[in-house]
Amino acid sequence: MSKPSTLGGACIIASVCVGAGMLGLPSAGAGAWTLWTVLAISVTMVMMTLSGWLLLEALKHYDFKVSFNTITKDVLKSKVNAINNLSLYFVGGILLYAYISSSGMIFGGIFDINAKLASVLFVIASSVFVLHSTRAVDRISVLLIIFMAISFIIGISGLATNIQLPTLLDSIDSQTSLSPYALAILPVALTSFGYHHSVSTMRDYYRDENRAKNAILGGTLIALTFYVIWVVCIFGNLPRTQFGPIVAAGGSVDALMTALGSVVSSNSVKQALNIFSIAAVVSSFIGVGLGVFDYLADFFGFEDTKQGRFKTWAVTFIPPLVFSLFAPFGFVAAIGLAGAAATIWTCIIPALLAKKLRQRQPEQQGFVVPGGNVTIYAVIIFGVLTACFHLLAMADVLPIFQG
Repeated sequence: MSKPSTLGGACIIASVCVGAGMLGLPSAGAGAWTLWTVLAISVTMVMMTLSGWLLLEALKHYDFKVSFNTITKDVLKSKVNAINNLSLYFVGGILLYAYISSSGMIFGGIFDINAKLASVLFVIASSVFVLHSTRAVDRISVLLIIFMAISFIIGISGLATNIQLPTLLDSIDSQTSLSPYALAILPVALTSFGYHHSVSTMRDYYRDENRAKNAILGGTLIALTFYVIWVVCIFGNLPRTQFGPIVAAGGSVDALMTALGSVVSSNSVKQALNIFSIAAVVSSFIGVGLGVFDYLADFFGFEDTKQGRFKTWAVTFIPPLVFSLFAPFGFVAAIGLAGAAATIWTCIIPALLAKKLRQRQPEQQGFVVPGGNVTIYAVIIFGVLTACFHLLAMADVLPIFQG
């Protein structure tokens, strides 16, 4: 069998990220608008890439099949591991839940069927790639990223040629201070780069930490490129004052696409944007599902056999599907909640694992993240502050844009 390509791994990482970010960031960043949103997602990309590398560095001391549960229990002990497990499964589950709920609305409308039935069919059709193998997810992720890129280029071309600089910079409403809204973006931005449950999958896939490192960097760069172009084109077309109905609708995919349709005259561009949003949801669902799948296989000790993989599939996909059928809610609300909890296992735990294992084995052989303790403490501080910002926003201490 040929060696897996770096591009394939990068596409898996990008596919995990892009759905949450593309659909959540415009609404989350409406208060801070263009410059502050781009700055927030760029800083987040750097910190989340480093934190993923720290986890990769920690994993090098263990067998390739080892995931978060085993390493955290060994290094940080059972109580910390229990907290990490709860936060990881909560975030993975709530993301799958958000994607399933969104897919039900999208595909229900396309095929004129009940949204709940559409959700069930979506889960069955999309999760089969995860059930099969990482290689199958690699192949479909590459196809979906290519599909997304083509539809993105077609859709964005209509928006890019229509960008209005006063709208992009919000110079019409120049009296409003935008910076106070920037801090509230970070939890959604963090979730938009929340690929960390796939780090052990990448390491096992390549059997080489350096190749996995390159795949992670490639994936986060692809995601950042999509995000920046998307945010600029959205904010350059839709005035800030028109985001009220989108925010009120929970940042739903339908509300965003409807608002874009009001400013784009070309039907082909509208269709391309709709296709892109569908591909983003599908790719993220598969990517997140793979990460949660491998994590739960390690947690429950399920074997890598047909029977074992089916058990893992059931515990990965059935709970979020059931919740989505009975209690669907706002997409951005789900992403924001995930962002607050994700700081534990995307920033704090990876940094602590790397620090403890460096102390245990100070010879520093193999893959090591540059920057020493400065990188470790920077990642921890970033994670703690992001969680605090979300809690402050929930308590109405930080301003939240309502339109």
